[in-house]
Amino acid sequence: MILIQHADVYQPDYLGKKDILIAGKQIILIQDKIDISSLKNDTIKIINCSGKKAIPGLIDAHVHIAGAGGEGGPSTRTPEMQLSQMLEGGITTVIGCLGTDGMTRSVESVLMKVKSLRAEGVSAWMYTGSYQVPTPTILGDVGKDIAMIEEVIGVGEIALSDHRSSCPTTDELIRLVEHARVGGMLGGKAGIANIHMGDAKDPFRPICDAVEKSELKYKQFLPTHCNRNDYIFEDAKTYGKTGYVDITTSSYPFFAQYEVKPSTAVNELVNAGVPLEHITMTSDGCGSLPNFDENGNLTQLEMGQLKTLFIEMIDIVTNEKMLLEKALKVVTSNVADILKLKSKGRIEEGKDADLVLIDNEYKISHVVANGQILVSDYQILKKGTYEK
Repeated sequence: MILIQHADVYQPDYLGKKDILIAGKQIILIQDKIDISSLKNDTIKIINCSGKKAIPGLIDAHVHIAGAGGEGGPSTRTPEMQLSQMLEGGITTVIGCLGTDGMTRSVESVLMKVKSLRAEGVSAWMYTGSYQVPTPTILGDVGKDIAMIEEVIGVGEIALSDHRSSCPTTDELIRLVEHARVGGMLGGKAGIANIHMGDAKDPFRPICDAVEKSELKYKQFLPTHCNRNDYIFEDAKTYGKTGYVDITTSSYPFFAQYEVKPSTAVNELVNAGVPLEHITMTSDGCGSLPNFDENGNLTQLEMGQLKTLFIEMIDIVTNEKMLLEKALKVVTSNVADILKLKSKGRIEEGKDADLVLIDNEYKISHVVANGQILVSDYQILKKGTYEK
C-alpha cells in the first residue's frame, strides 16, 4: 500500500489538498486526511507531498514503441522504445503503432513490445496496421484484430494527404474505418482510426469525403500531426469543432520554420472555438521525423522523444498561461475518453493508480504506475530489461 499525503491533487480538475491511498493497482481512497492508525504501518509506504502536485500519469497515444523510420535507408531505422523514456516524461500509458514501414516491420512485433512493457510495469495498448492500405494485420482483418486481441484498440497510423501514403480511395478508407468501428463494438473498445496527416493542401478532405459518403462520424477518426504546417493548422481550427485533432510534440524544435509550437497550438485551437475535449497531444516518440525537399529528396531526419509530451504540457501552463487542470486534459482525461481507456486518465477512487508528483518548478519527483513506485525522489528506480 502507498499513502500520498498533503498533495495538491489535480484529477485533472483541481480537488484541493488531499491524501491518496493506493492498494494493489488501484486508488482506493481520496480524502482530506486519511487515518492509517488501524493499519500496520510497516505495510504502507508513505510519501509526504507537501509543496507538490499530484497529477494523473500521462497517456502518450502515438509512440513507435517497436521502432520506426527507414525513409533514408536501412541505417535510418529507429530503435525500440525503452522504459526509461516513458518514465522521464511522466508517462504511464502508451499506445504503440507502426508507421511508414509496414513492409519490413510487423504488427506482431508491436504486439510483443506491448506485452513486454506490461511485464515491466506500465500500461500499453496498440493500433493494428500502418501507413499502407490495404494495411497489415495479425488475424487478416483490422476488425478481427480489434475485436479479438485484447491489446489492440484501433487501426493506424493510416497515412493520408502525404507522398508516403498509398492514397486509398474514399471507398477503401470507408471500408477500413467501418471494419475498425465494428471491431471496436464487438470488443468493447474505441475502434478508432489514427490518421497520419501529411503536407498536402486541403489535408482533411479525404476524411470529410469518407464521412459525407458513409454513416461514419468525424469522431471515428483521430488525425495527428495537425500542427505540422500553418495551413493544416488553420484547417484544424475548423475541423476540430466537429472532430478530434491531435498535436505532435516532438518535431517542433527540429522544424520550427514550418511547425506551430505544440503549446501554442493548443491555446490557439481553444481560442478559435475548438472544444478542449476535442484536443490531444502525443509525442510521436521513437518515430523518425523526416524533412523532404520539393523533389521528394530526404534532407533531414530526426527522432521523436517521449519527454516532449510533458515539456509541452508544462509550456501550455507557463508560456500560454492556461490553468494546469486544463492543460492536463489534453494528455490525460481527453485521451482516456477518446480511446475508451476507462481506468486511465484521472485520479479517482477505483481508477488505476497512475500518478505523477511534480514540484513547484514542474519537475517530476515521483512516478507511480499501476500502484508501483517507478520514480522516487527524482531518480528512476526501474529501467527496461536491457537498459544500463
